[in-house]
Amino acid sequence: MIRQLTEQDDAVTQALIQQKPAENLFIIGDIEAFGYAEDFQQIWGDFDETNQLRAILLKYEKNYIPFALGSFDARGFADIINADKNAPQLSGLKEVTIQIEPHLQITYSVKRQLYYAKCTNNDSLPEVDTTEVNELTLNEINKLGDFLTNVPEFSELVYDPESKRRNLEKGVSRDYYIAREGEIVSSASTAAENSSSAMIVAVATHQDYKQQGLATMCLNKLCKNLLAEGKQLCLFYDNPDAGKLYKRLGFEDIGYWTMYR
Repeated sequence: MIRQLTEQDDAVTQALIQQKPAENLFIIGDIEAFGYAEDFQQIWGDFDETNQLRAILLKYEKNYIPFALGSFDARGFADIINADKNAPQLSGLKEVTIQIEPHLQITYSVKRQLYYAKCTNNDSLPEVDTTEVNELTLNEINKLGDFLTNVPEFSELVYDPESKRRNLEKGVSRDYYIAREGEIVSSASTAAENSSSAMIVAVATHQDYKQQGLATMCLNKLCKNLLAEGKQLCLFYDNPDAGKLYKRLGFEDIGYWTMYR
């Protein structure tokens, strides 16, 4: 049986998702930050024949993220996504999304499989000069968007300034950057920060400033600060060169993440 979850279901929800906190970074962070009653976020639970919660489906704005430890009502979750007429997106662990995919009636133009990696200590972080690295303020939100949307690797990115503002104010996101001549030329950010983990995203450098170690400087300062707060770090990558950089900084592959756009 599938039904929408409320605050009264939080204990059983946490019991399920906290079994794999790194894999459930987004779900944990979104629940901590926004709960069960926001207009832009809804959460459904799939209960088995003994009324035990076996899977959840979280919707944050347009994006749906499912999680389950085993089999679940994949068709039921697909029906929820299919009924959304607002260009829904799907992402999650490969072993979960692959169960939903056959039941989707939506034609997705992009399906990406990414490596999923995490870092739990700063043993491999090099000592580098990070004095040029600044933390983004609310007044610089549009400047970051102008930079990221002009980086070729982020050509599919839809940058929403209001969403970014909300996430900064909620403390579920932070951004470090380096500027040259008043313009951002390199950055590293987080998403879905929660009490125990954070996702590293938007590691980017302007084409004219590559091979200068700028992204490493941003990433280094960001990771050290997060690890000092006791948070585990997670990230996705599909570029082998990026993977080499992350592994030099102490990240290890732990699985695959699939994104349908």
